[in-house]
Amino acid sequence: MSGGKETPRQKMIGMMYLVLTALLALNVSKEILNAFVIIEEGLIITNENFDAKNGLLYSKFAKAVAENPDRAKPWQVKAMKVQKQSQELCTFIDEIKSEMYQKIQKLDKSVADTFKLKNLDSKDENNIPTEIMIGAGADPEHATGKAKDLKEKIEKFKKDITDLVPQKDRATLKLGLSTEEMYSIGDEKMVAWESNLFAHNPVAAVLSVLAKIQNDIKNAESDVVSTLLRNVDEATIKFDKVLAKVVPESNYIISGEEYKADIFIAAYNSSTNPEILIGDVDTATGVIRGASTKLDKFENGLGKYVVNTGAEGEQEYSGVINVKMQDGKVIPYPFKSSYMVAKPSMAISPTKMNVFYIGVENPVDISVAGASPTSVTATVTGGGGSIINSGQGHYIVKVTSGNECSVNVSVKTKDGSKSMGAMKFRVKKVPSPNASYAGVTGDGKVSKGELMNAGGVIPKLDDFVFDLKFPVISWNMSIFVNGVYADYAASGPSATAQMKEILNKVKPGQKVMIEEVKVQAPDGVRKIPGCVLKIK
Repeated sequence: MSGGKETPRQKMIGMMYLVLTALLALNVSKEILNAFVIIEEGLIITNENFDAKNGLLYSKFAKAVAENPDRAKPWQVKAMKVQKQSQELCTFIDEIKSEMYQKIQKLDKSVADTFKLKNLDSKDENNIPTEIMIGAGADPEHATGKAKDLKEKIEKFKKDITDLVPQKDRATLKLGLSTEEMYSIGDEKMVAWESNLFAHNPVAAVLSVLAKIQNDIKNAESDVVSTLLRNVDEATIKFDKVLAKVVPESNYIISGEEYKADIFIAAYNSSTNPEILIGDVDTATGVIRGASTKLDKFENGLGKYVVNTGAEGEQEYSGVINVKMQDGKVIPYPFKSSYMVAKPSMAISPTKMNVFYIGVENPVDISVAGASPTSVTATVTGGGGSIINSGQGHYIVKVTSGNECSVNVSVKTKDGSKSMGAMKFRVKKVPSPNASYAGVTGDGKVSKGELMNAGGVIPKLDDFVFDLKFPVISWNMSIFVNGVYADYAASGPSATAQMKEILNKVKPGQKVMIEEVKVQAPDGVRKIPGCVLKIK
């Protein structure tokens, strides 16, 4: 059993039930059947005890509703649903018991409804209980009788009452009432719940089983109702340590905006609002010195403090929360708080420098003091510019022309969009790189081996804020070989086969000129400076 500690009597009855059920499966003498009378009578007494215990729980609900209906009534409604479902299921089982007494003892329903197992003449009768519970001629593993209906009702009962319990409490519920397959000692295998409990068992055992199921139903009722009652207690405000709390929407306010704060007692009763006074408070005594302002706006026990701002800088205020206790005594809880009022301002922080370069993605961070990044809007004017919001205050600016552009910032307020100003940026072209070959930029010496192993022309742009690539489109190589001037052209960065053949014939002292180098820059095709290589 679950939902409370078992008494010694309950444990004894449970052990007897298990032992006698096992003995029946082994075809022990019918004299054992009389022991089931003792078990059933014990279970009936236990069920009466559960009814009394559950009655106390429902009386506690009634008292809680009388004291605080808003808090307790929703939980009482759930408890009443559990009680109704438990009674309906137990009544269904009582009707099954009555039907068995009617058919076995040949009784009228009015008599059978209150008949006792100890007065039954044929305690070993098993055909009629099997027909009622399993169904006439039905396969015990696929019952069509009352056992099938009972199983479905038990499973629905467990689900319905579990759904009434908050999610956080469901893991601790121990409802029992298992309808899973069970191991049959007689069959020495797992069999259906209906078959094991009701197929070809004597009526004494079947009636004890039904009483035991009623016992589990009332136990589950007790467990669930107790859980619901605990939730009423959890909702009760219990004052242990009480602190005055001030929770502003923001401590940093733009001039002209409203400063808003929640001022409240950390533990409060939603049905009684405290008195909150704003003024010069003596923190030692909780007494307001001079004039004060009384808050008249409350939501769920929270005092709503709203004041217009004007003067800049840190603004301090104080007050007292007067709490009336159950004995009528008023206890003051003084508090102090402050907030900062600033001029409308914004910050634009260029990630690289105060320049936007044409044709590249220029990262920039934008923020407005006291404003969430999601409420900030930025636009670009001039320079053929555009701006993309990357989130969390990060932006990408692209420009296409001109010498200057501006980034304009506004912020969304409850009154609409408010401009926060703008910042100007210079617009420039990306500098041109210099061509290098075999590691030489400009003029330089190179060995024949280095010359032959060079991969081709490589544009180099040193000490620039962006790591840019300049794909080589074409270039020329000029050289004097055996007194004859030769000029060769290549597409792409690599030397052609003809160039490599000529380079293989150069001798120390000769010069190789890399000229007419064209690259793809962010703003279009550019011709960049070449280099001169002198063979060592």
